[in-house]
Parts: sequence; C-alpha cells; structure tokens
Amino acid sequence: MIKEEPRTALERLIAENKEDFAGLSKLIGRNPTYIQQFIKRGSPKKLPEAERGILARYFGVDETLLGGPATGVRKSGIRLIPKLAVGASAGAGALPDRETLAGKIGFDEKWLRKQGLDPAKLSLIQVDGDSMSPTLNHNDDIMVDNRAATDSVRDGIYVIRLDDVLMVKRLASGPAGRLSVLSDNPAYPGWPDVDGAAVSIIGRVVWAGRRL
Repeated sequence: MIKEEPRTALERLIAENKEDFAGLSKLIGRNPTYIQQFIKRGSPKKLPEAERGILARYFGVDETLLGGPATGVRKSGIRLIPKLAVGASAGAGALPDRETLAGKIGFDEKWLRKQGLDPAKLSLIQVDGDSMSPTLNHNDDIMVDNRAATDSVRDGIYVIRLDDVLMVKRLASGPAGRLSVLSDNPAYPGWPDVDGAAVSIIGRVVWAGRRL
C-alpha cells in the first residue's frame, strides 16, 4: 500500500472537514498563508514538530499521517464534531451570532452510531440562558442532530428559530400542525399553541454536557 504524502493527507483532511488554509494557519500561530504555502509550494519541506502536533490533535489523527514519528496512540475511532460559535437562547431570547467554527470535540464514532446518530449531521452549540433549567443550564454544551430539521416533530427538546430568534425549547405536537413551545423552567412563559409553519426547526437536542 502506498503511503499518503503528508501534504496530500493534510489537504484531504482540510477538504473533508471543510476547513480553510488561513484559519488553520492561525490555529498554529503562523501567518495566514503558511498552510497554503506548505501544501501548494512545498515550503517548509515538512511541518515543524509543534505545528504538526497541533494539527494532528485538531483533526484527531496520528502524527505519522502528517510526516511525524509514530505516537503509539490510535485515534481512528474518534469523530470530531464541530462546535459552532453561536448560542441558542434558553432565556428571554437573543439574535444568533455568526455561525463560525469555535472548535471541535471528539466523540467515539461507534458510540454515536449506537445512539442512532449520523456523525456527519451533528453539531455542538452552547445554551444561553436558564429557561430550560434544570434540564439544560446556562453555558451547557448541547449536541444537535440536524436531521430532525426534515423529520416530523416528536416530543422533545429542539433548537428552533422563532421570530428570527434562535432558541432551545421543548416542543410538543398538537392537532392540525400546531405546536407547543415550552420552557422547563416554570419562571418563564411558554407558547402552548403556535402555528408549526412559524417555527423553523434547526435540529433535535440529543446530548448535553456541562462543567461541574
């Protein structure tokens, strides 16, 4: 089997993960054209150890793929889920920030698939506010299954857009396409009878993580 050349491997990883040269150059503390020059012009001839290590950890691959020595750590079972720099309001409501990449968090791919999830359709965002407390608290990270945007609504917690506001709420389906949009915190009002056509469903919340 022919070993993949490090520049080719890095270019493939960038394309597969929808990254960009300038962003990765910034990640490793270099000028914006550094990664592009490495891939397209062969300068530098090989990635320095520190930069190579950062990129390997970021993509969840062994350093050997990027031209380094074997680390002895296999990460092929880890799937990196993008964390977006956007908050879903669980309070009074807030306009979303630009949905830029804030980083990635690794999850075991077998575990994700065992939960019936498609890793390619997942993203992570942060809860903003406490209207879903105690189920979800302010600054909790939540995993959103974006497939739910095209599926019929099942009762559960969703990230939605309502009146141009991105929020996380509990949905319950009603008759004739109506929805209940509810808060778990009784201190916050809900909307028990909303036209389903007015609610844009971003995805279903399938996991939550928080710092203790």
